[in-house]
Amino acid sequence: MSIGHTLLGLLESGPRHGYDLKRTFDEKFGQDRPLHYGQVYSTMSRLLKNGLVEVDGVESEGGPERKRYAITDAGITDVSQWLAQPEKPEPYLQSTLYTKVVLALLTDRSAAGLLDTQRSAHLRMMRILTDRKRQGDLADQLICDHALFHLEADLRWLELTAARLDQLAKVVAP
Repeated sequence: MSIGHTLLGLLESGPRHGYDLKRTFDEKFGQDRPLHYGQVYSTMSRLLKNGLVEVDGVESEGGPERKRYAITDAGITDVSQWLAQPEKPEPYLQSTLYTKVVLALLTDRSAAGLLDTQRSAHLRMMRILTDRKRQGDLADQLICDHALFHLEADLRWLELTAARLDQLAKVVAP
């Protein structure tokens, strides 16, 4: 995720302080990985330097000064271009799971045991995500669905690989 573009997109609804940006980011996108304040302010500093945001005002209200940031026309254009670009599909051609299976075969370890252990870990995570999905709002449900679909694909691969272990062993460790 591009944090800079996400913060810019949040600024399109109106100027905000760094604290407000962090809070909104965490509410909308950061349930599992909230932003650190330092990350917000370093990102805002970079966006300011690049002309994508400007300081819309400074308030102190008896405490430290707080800058209020506003998106510039260049920032709006940048977000529009980012949103129009499709994300690169991740084909996972260098899968860690595949590497572990091959190494298990090459070192006379139990590749079948590795696949069983991995299957259990995937199923455990799927149960956690399914419970979270049941209790979550629509945004949480969609995030969980995305993760569940990826885990389901991994499970299909684990089953296929388990069925072909003998063939794979002949190919990788002749």
